[in-house]
Amino acid sequence: MAKYVITNPFVIGRYVSDEYFCDRTEETAFLIKQIDNGRNVALISPRRMGKTELIHHCMRQPDVAGRYITIFVDIYATTSLAEFVYRLGKAVYERVAPRSEMWKQRFFNVVSSLRMGFRLDPMTGEPGFDIGLGDIKTPQATLDEIFRYMEQADKPCLVAIDEFQQIGNYSERNTEALLRTLIQQSANISFIFAGSKRHVMANMFNSPSKPFYQSSIMMGLDPIPFAAYHDFAVRMFESRGRHIDKDCVEAVYRSYDGCTWFVQMMMNELFAITPEGHRCTMNILPEARHNVIRSQEHTYKDILSQMPPRQKMLLQAIARDRTATGITGTGFITRHNLPSASSVQAAAKGLLASDIITKTDDTYRIYDRFFSEWLATEY
Repeated sequence: MAKYVITNPFVIGRYVSDEYFCDRTEETAFLIKQIDNGRNVALISPRRMGKTELIHHCMRQPDVAGRYITIFVDIYATTSLAEFVYRLGKAVYERVAPRSEMWKQRFFNVVSSLRMGFRLDPMTGEPGFDIGLGDIKTPQATLDEIFRYMEQADKPCLVAIDEFQQIGNYSERNTEALLRTLIQQSANISFIFAGSKRHVMANMFNSPSKPFYQSSIMMGLDPIPFAAYHDFAVRMFESRGRHIDKDCVEAVYRSYDGCTWFVQMMMNELFAITPEGHRCTMNILPEARHNVIRSQEHTYKDILSQMPPRQKMLLQAIARDRTATGITGTGFITRHNLPSASSVQAAAKGLLASDIITKTDDTYRIYDRFFSEWLATEY
């Protein structure tokens, strides 16, 4: 099979290989050390800092890939235990079952609650996970069977659950306790619980009243150091016959506080508009920023059109300040001509719930840095 050619080496939103992955050497070693020593890990970092790519990077390392069956599950869009079970079951089947025909058949023997939903591919006759969400009638029983199936695997399973804090929003309030019990009973499965809502994840794993209290090693994720990212950016440009000035890399890195996805997106665009054999300089930075922001303009307008007026006013105020503190204080309210403190507080609550803004201590900012820049320019 021909190797897929990456035209733009600043890959966005997915993991390709070591070649296109920047640094994280210490984080990779730390994560693998915990896994090898039988410790579950709670990996907590803001969204788009690169935690998902770090997990995939660790799972692709020869020592891990050779010794574990690696299973990755993203539950960000799930809203119930049944959806969680469906996504986990599908991921487990697709990673464990292909090992042999025996493991395919065993899946539906062990996970008997899904046997009625099991269907063969009409073209090939091969068994596949052709199961709908509606086939999961008793999520708790099916979850227990999925864990039992992983326990019987011929190699240890490493399961990474991304956006793990979502389970706290399920209507089934016993989900945390249910999962904790199954995990405690598992000898053949290790877990990485990744989450982007720091306060929610910290409460889940650090509160004595919570089922997951002290069940995992806590791990944070800071921005990649500038020196490491600069070297990576220069190497990626030069690998494709282009060059980039250090001050250009630094300007991008500082503008987005080293937040991986936003920095990568800007570097992707800078690379795209730098012809082969040419040098990327500060002169083309405004063009790249304009292109990236304008590519999302329709999305931003759609978000604003569906937003209550007071949320919109607060969002625009935060964008003007870039980071905002004391938003219910007289100074902030007066400076931005906002309504009362109570209305600002209510608006902030709604924006936080929809992940449009984030809060660290008493500091608020718009999660999407490009959205923030667009708002500051347009309003």
